[in-house]
Amino acid sequence: MEEKKEKRTFENSNIRIVVADASHEKYVDEILQTIREAARKRGTGIAERTHEYLATKIKESKAILALDGDRFAGFSYIETWGNKHYVTTSGLIVHPDYQGLGVARHIKDYTFTLARLRWPHAKIFSLTSGAAVMALNTQLGYKPVTFADLTDDEAFWQGCEGCCNVDVLHRTGRKYCICTGMLYDPEEYLPAKIPAEVLERIRRIDGEIEE
Repeated sequence: MEEKKEKRTFENSNIRIVVADASHEKYVDEILQTIREAARKRGTGIAERTHEYLATKIKESKAILALDGDRFAGFSYIETWGNKHYVTTSGLIVHPDYQGLGVARHIKDYTFTLARLRWPHAKIFSLTSGAAVMALNTQLGYKPVTFADLTDDEAFWQGCEGCCNVDVLHRTGRKYCICTGMLYDPEEYLPAKIPAEVLERIRRIDGEIEE
C-alpha cells in the first residue's frame, strides 16, 4: 500500500522568516518581477517601486523576507509617513511556488510586530485590493476606513501615481479608489486616554532628563 504523502505546510517546510539586511539585496530584482507578475494576473494596479527603493528598505531593516534555504519565498516592507505618525506595511508578495502554505500570514505577523516595536504609537494602515490581505489585516485588528483617515503625507500618495488605476483616485478627489483603506490605531487599545498636552509635557521632561 502506497504511503500517504504528508501535506506541505509552512510548519513542515524549511521556510524561515527574517528581518532583511544588506546581504539580501540580491533578491530585489526577483521580488519586483514577482510583484509585477502577480498584479498582471490579478488585473489590478500596483504602486511601482524601484530597485534602489527596495534596496534601501532592506538595508534599513525595514523589510521582511521569507526564504527557503537561499530561495526567495516572500517579502514585505515598512514605510513611515507624516513624521512617523503613520506606518504602512507594503508590497506583501509570496512567490507562486510557496502560495497556499501560510507564508503571507507569517510575513504579515512579522511586519506588523516590527512596526509596533519600532513605532509603538504610530497608526498602521494599508491600501489593498487583495481579499487575502484584507482578511489578514482584519485578524490583526485593522478596520476599514475612508481615505480621509489615512495620512495626508503627499509623498505617500505620490506612490500611487505608478498604478494603472490612479485616474480613479484623481477623479474622486482622493476620496476613494480601487483599493480599500484599512487602519490599526494603537491608541484605541489603551485602557486610558492621556491628554495630548500632558503627553507633550512628559516628553519635554524626559528630554531634559536624557540631556
